[in-house]
Amino acid sequence: MGIELAGEGAGRLFGLDFQTVIQVVAHLINVGLLAFILVKLLYKPVQNFLLKRVERIKGELDHAGDEMAKANELKLQYEQKMKDVELARDEILGEARKAAADEGRQIVADAKKEADAVKERAAANVDLEWDRAQTAMRQAIVDVASAMTEKFVTLAINKETHDQLFADTMSELEGMTWRS
Repeated sequence: MGIELAGEGAGRLFGLDFQTVIQVVAHLINVGLLAFILVKLLYKPVQNFLLKRVERIKGELDHAGDEMAKANELKLQYEQKMKDVELARDEILGEARKAAADEGRQIVADAKKEADAVKERAAANVDLEWDRAQTAMRQAIVDVASAMTEKFVTLAINKETHDQLFADTMSELEGMTWRS
């Protein structure tokens, strides 16, 4: 029918004779032997190489994961330290502001005390100058009165009367109080 043996006809499509069967079997044995040799020589080493590569990649991924975890931990520590630094900075700034405000109040209080002291010294100086002026005015009045009295006495009074008038004037001046 479709397959004819070699001896039966020349127009056959595929001749299945004994030689072809031997060649097919020989090819199958060669292919099996070649497959066996390739499995023994190449498959195991390639499989071992691939397993080692998979293990190495897995180890690198595990190491990368560990490193990533460490990096995340360091990042969290860094962020916490930054928060602590911010808190410390805010605390230091608050203390500095408080100290500056206290120092400012102290400076104002000291300036006020100094201004009061200056006012008191100025008032004391004014009183002292007032007393000096009064003393100088009294002395000038006494000098003028003495000069007038001396002229009056020399013109109108003799020595005895002069002495009497001088004594009376002096006793009056001693008894007098000056107004401030």
